[in-house]
Amino acid sequence: MGAQELKTVVNRLRRAQGQIAGVIKMIEEGRDCEEVVTQLAAASRALDKAGFAVIATGLQQCLTEGATGADEDREQMRARLEKLFLSLA
Repeated sequence: MGAQELKTVVNRLRRAQGQIAGVIKMIEEGRDCEEVVTQLAAASRALDKAGFAVIATGLQQCLTEGATGADEDREQMRARLEKLFLSLA
């Protein structure tokens, strides 16, 4: 991954880390279930976005490098990226 892509992913993961810490604190404080679930959903979305950013970067690299690669290599990469994508879906 390039430096900018890496920075974006790390920022998303740090945001999710903060949200998860906040959820833990909310549970320990006995906060309302609806508030806890709302924050859990936000953390989940942040993690998903980080994962999709990693996959998108892989797709971009695959397309760029795939122009010169063998058909079998491209198919293997496509299958791997599809599996990664589906693991987040």
